[in-house]
Amino acid sequence: MVDIDGVISLFGVAGAISGETPAADGCFHSIDGIPHFLSATAAAHLLALSALFDLVWASGWEEKANEHLPHLLELPVLPFLRFDAGPRGTRETQGHWKLASIDAYAAGRPLAWIDDALGPACHRWAAERTAPTLLVQTAPELGLTSREALLLEGWAAQRSAAGSPAG
Repeated sequence: MVDIDGVISLFGVAGAISGETPAADGCFHSIDGIPHFLSATAAAHLLALSALFDLVWASGWEEKANEHLPHLLELPVLPFLRFDAGPRGTRETQGHWKLASIDAYAAGRPLAWIDDALGPACHRWAAERTAPTLLVQTAPELGLTSREALLLEGWAAQRSAAGSPAG
């Protein structure tokens, strides 16, 4: 499960406000009239991880991810989750607005989730899952870096050695 804002679309990128060249590798794009700094580094890591994982957009962008990111970052078109427009969170999902959709999509399979907003509800949910679950927190100004990519690669290798898919 791959979030976009804070993972690929970075916030608070050093130098962005002052007009200097940002330290992060990427560039600004206007998406539906909103400026986004899209990380080329995160995109490269996702491409590499696509050989190990079945990537799924888990973002409020929903189908908009595939309208913009494949041609801007040379990423593949990916399945995406839809989120209920109703109340965010239920007793079963312990409050996080993405958990119901992620839980339904994963359906008991191993799962790695990359997001910049993984709170206590997410960690409780992950600990209670019977399937292997890895939560990968990103810093919203850095997004998906080699540190997180190596963590995901290691987890996939452990799953493979154990004879089960990575997710």
